[in-house]
Amino acid sequence: MTLSFSRDDMRSGTLRTKAEPPVSDQEMQQAVRTLLLGLGEDPDREGLIDTPKRVVKALKFLTSGYHQSLDDLLNGAVFHENANEMVLVRDIDLFSSCEHHILPILGRAHVAYIPNGKVIGLSKIARICEMYARRLQVQERLTAQIADALEGLLKPQGVAVVVEATHMCMVMRGVQKPGSWTTTSAMRGTFAEDPKTRQEFMSLIRHRPNFH
Repeated sequence: MTLSFSRDDMRSGTLRTKAEPPVSDQEMQQAVRTLLLGLGEDPDREGLIDTPKRVVKALKFLTSGYHQSLDDLLNGAVFHENANEMVLVRDIDLFSSCEHHILPILGRAHVAYIPNGKVIGLSKIARICEMYARRLQVQERLTAQIADALEGLLKPQGVAVVVEATHMCMVMRGVQKPGSWTTTSAMRGTFAEDPKTRQEFMSLIRHRPNFH
């Protein structure tokens, strides 16, 4: 069976398939072997003989978000609740892969929403971030996808997402600038329209709680 999907499908939160992929594991492993040969290595030496298999397994894990859907992820964890104050989950660790070089993006997300009759299980916010991160990404799109998913699921008064990340394609190659961080934001509803609400969110994510 041949599987095909559009660029928009891959960006959406609904893409999920259990069909056979258009390329087999063996073909993917052969591609990794070809890359090793192109780098001047011997893919048959002891240290590399199982590398193609390991690389394919790792890449499948790192892009497993393509095969998840919001419905499966939530598993009914949206509840009717008479709440109308900001809900914030901050410092959510993110591990993604740059779609331009397939190098790591490492960072964290801060996600807030103001309920409008519905709330979501807190762990599901982290799961949503993880699902979109486990795809080939650019940080701007990742940030928007998280915000759009929550907006679509809850129809809240507003959603705010800030992602702070360092990109190995800038650190390890190219300009080689370790210590550089990129910050992106996506504001929806009240957070986009009301400067005071937006400022409250920004102040909360800057404040580091002290539990000692």
